[in-house]
Amino acid sequence: MPQLKTLRSAWTAVIPAMLMLALPAFAQDPQVAAPEDAASTEAPAADAVPQDTPAADGAAPAEGLAGEGVVTGEPPADTRALDETVQDLKKDVVDLNKELFVLEEELLFPANTQVAVFVSMDIGEFFALDSLTLKIDNKEVANYMYTPREAEALLKGGVHRVYLGNLKVGEHQLVAFFAGKGPNNLDYKRGANLKFEKGVGAKYLELKITDRQRKAQPEFAIKDWE
Repeated sequence: MPQLKTLRSAWTAVIPAMLMLALPAFAQDPQVAAPEDAASTEAPAADAVPQDTPAADGAAPAEGLAGEGVVTGEPPADTRALDETVQDLKKDVVDLNKELFVLEEELLFPANTQVAVFVSMDIGEFFALDSLTLKIDNKEVANYMYTPREAEALLKGGVHRVYLGNLKVGEHQLVAFFAGKGPNNLDYKRGANLKFEKGVGAKYLELKITDRQRKAQPEFAIKDWE
């Protein structure tokens, strides 16, 4: 657990670091700093206007005002540097979060007791998966509802890890219940079961849904990855 605590502490320190870097940059930004002399912002007196100023009708704009007050599309250098710093910090947070997730899995599910169950589909002409329920040793360990997008991803070759847990060494039984739409778009429910031996080391099981072309029916099987 010391490694996990170290990663958590590092992650919580990232956001304050972002603020510490951001504040000095904003303080130095001339566009947000307060004016040094409030009197300089006041409008000039009326008698200070030159008498030879051309009339409004038909008068051409003064050349000296052409570039004043024009805001360009490119942000100031300080703002660009701050944005790059923030983006780098965000990337560091994402990388740290990935490392923390992997470490948590290793600590919570050690290799000597780990068991994982995956779901895969092939063709899917005779069955559309809606939900899946798993039981190990008569105890429900997973109940998952699939969205149309997730079911489509499975048909395109995706594999879904529906369960990850711990089991003691010895013999166990896995039972899976599949629910969805079968042939002729009718409600379809089927089950499959497998007795497997959990040895020392991780155990991986695959729930395979395939089409049985000869009988025009879906087939459900559980494969033990030795």
